[in-house]
Amino acid sequence: MPRKTTKALVRPKLPDRKYNSEMVQRLINRVMLNGKKQLAERIVYDAMESAAKKVKSDNPLEVFDKAIKNVTPYMETRSRRVGGANYQIPFEVKGQRQKHLTMMWFVAAARSKKGMPMSERIAQELADAYNETGTAFKKKEDTHKMAESNRAFAHFAR
Repeated sequence: MPRKTTKALVRPKLPDRKYNSEMVQRLINRVMLNGKKQLAERIVYDAMESAAKKVKSDNPLEVFDKAIKNVTPYMETRSRRVGGANYQIPFEVKGQRQKHLTMMWFVAAARSKKGMPMSERIAQELADAYNETGTAFKKKEDTHKMAESNRAFAHFAR
């Protein structure tokens, strides 16, 4: 008997204080550790200002939006067992999962860099993503390549 599927309740996200952007607030929440939101806000805002200077732009929000857009995935693969074999089946990424993966990859890429303050790491990752380089952008490219190479198994998708 098939399971009853229900959609998860999505609570509205309040925008951040400075730029009035939901995506900036998501980044702040993802960077935050141990409930220290003011520290996370300071880190993210400093990083955005620094990244804007690195790419020679006067609008930090514009740099942030373009960097996030460059890291956002459109395709991913999911493992599915068909007739005793596991196949990586490409699926389109939609809505909340797209935003979630973007923020996850972005913060993971920043945290993987060592030897500098977190605001500098985020600023460097923002500038790299803006210029379509860097760890988070590479993760997106690898995901898309994997989906493209497994396109032959798309007919197994439900």
